[in-house]
Amino acid sequence: MRKVSRSALVPYTSAQMFALVKDVEAYPAFLPWCNDAEVHIHGEDFIEASLELHRGRMSKRFRTRNVFREAEFLGIELVGGPFRHLSGGWQFLQLGATGSKVGLELEFEFESRATDVIFGRFFEHTCSALIDAFTRRAADVYAR
Repeated sequence: MRKVSRSALVPYTSAQMFALVKDVEAYPAFLPWCNDAEVHIHGEDFIEASLELHRGRMSKRFRTRNVFREAEFLGIELVGGPFRHLSGGWQFLQLGATGSKVGLELEFEFESRATDVIFGRFFEHTCSALIDAFTRRAADVYAR
């Protein structure tokens, strides 16, 4: 099983960063490896969504249920896709008036060895780069 654990101090509020992470349908606009994003169900404290990621000519689609507490956390649980296991989540901690700490922890394992060989390191690298990608997105959206 692969694990990713990253955190960063960012000059944006936890509410601002949470809003970007929760806006799944915007992912293809700023994550170059994301072909498609679709929210299937939007509840009061959860969303169920699919992402399609690509590497070269190959792509994989997966669906997760993301339970959240506004501006604090967004948990990720696998609903379907090429994984045997996928879970984890985002944490958002407000620090002062204008900054926050953003953390991402994920565990995943692909169902097949072949998929792991092709996508394993790519997915691990992609997950590791997410905090940086969302910080760049925050700079664009919030113009700081």
